[in-house]
Amino acid sequence: MAGNPTIVDLFSGCGGFSLGAELAGFHSLAAIDIDATLQSAYRKNFPGARAVQASIIDLDSGAWRHLIGKARPDGVIGGPPCQGFSWIGRRRKNDPRNTLLHHFFRQITILRPKFFVMENVGGLLDADHIHLLTDALENVPGRYCVLEPMIVTASHFGAATSRRRVVVIGYDPNEVDELTHKKLQPRPPSRLATVREAISDLPSPRQAGGNSEIEFDWTKYPARAQSRLSEYAKRLRKNPRKGLGWNEAIEMHDAGFISGMAATRHSKKIARRYAVIAGGKSDPISKSYRLEWDGLCPTLRAGTGMEKGAFQAVRPLHPGKGRVITVREAARMQGFPDWFVFHPTKWHSFRMLGNSVSPAVAQGLLARIGRRLHASLA
Repeated sequence: MAGNPTIVDLFSGCGGFSLGAELAGFHSLAAIDIDATLQSAYRKNFPGARAVQASIIDLDSGAWRHLIGKARPDGVIGGPPCQGFSWIGRRRKNDPRNTLLHHFFRQITILRPKFFVMENVGGLLDADHIHLLTDALENVPGRYCVLEPMIVTASHFGAATSRRRVVVIGYDPNEVDELTHKKLQPRPPSRLATVREAISDLPSPRQAGGNSEIEFDWTKYPARAQSRLSEYAKRLRKNPRKGLGWNEAIEMHDAGFISGMAATRHSKKIARRYAVIAGGKSDPISKSYRLEWDGLCPTLRAGTGMEKGAFQAVRPLHPGKGRVITVREAARMQGFPDWFVFHPTKWHSFRMLGNSVSPAVAQGLLARIGRRLHASLA
């Protein structure tokens, strides 16, 4: 959008970070990701942005001139892949993806933004891994003020998940008013959004359609008076502003349909076992955690791509049914609006969600930064 401050999204995935930025008043100049499948959702949901399949390792000043011309983004955002230092699963100091931290901050030197925000998992701050961050930050030019790493919790920004992440924020004091942790963190909410508020209005899942490669499992909203919807549900049911959203998804949404409601087939034995797991407890075999209606969803995991064995991450159990949650239920708790589409397959959709920044967190942080940007002289 002309006149809006701009961002470049590195490691964009499906676009959770970019969505929060757009909702905070920014416009995306370009989104970079090496995984075409993960980025397929970005291309649908952000038709006005330039989505580029590439590795940031290969991007130099010439490549950026080709992508965005002489434009200088106001901000650079992104979450480099975190598997090498995640608390969940095997942590590997020599994981080559750890070097992408270095290349994220190298891009700051090339793009010269007014600010940057890097998001990652809490394990990055462990004693075994913090040197990866400090070494990578040596790429940042001296004119930037870099804040100490800050822990952000999605529930404090309004999402119905306890997801905690590390963010590293830097800014040029000549172009951005002073930023501090206090100015960036929201006030502790008097109450947190719950699983009930996030998903209780959604339809029951449906059996997958005949062609899982193209179908998004559109399902009609149950009849329910607007007055009976939670404020959380009302907010996420709204249509996008102009320039956002896939036309087909918006048309289906206007007709009362929602995507991402494919059922996961469980045997009767497994469904019975899941049904009796107490809220807040995990199934001893699958390790699936049973959600509680008045609680929060734990951090959703991404699983792995084909290059790492196509591992399907464990998904939480629905708080009232003997089944795992659907893609849309996961998206709701992460803070994605209902017009946002993911992938026709559940596996890729959950990879997108597990890898994404909560749009609620992104919007909250970037709205606070946006209010402190100095106007461009051009």
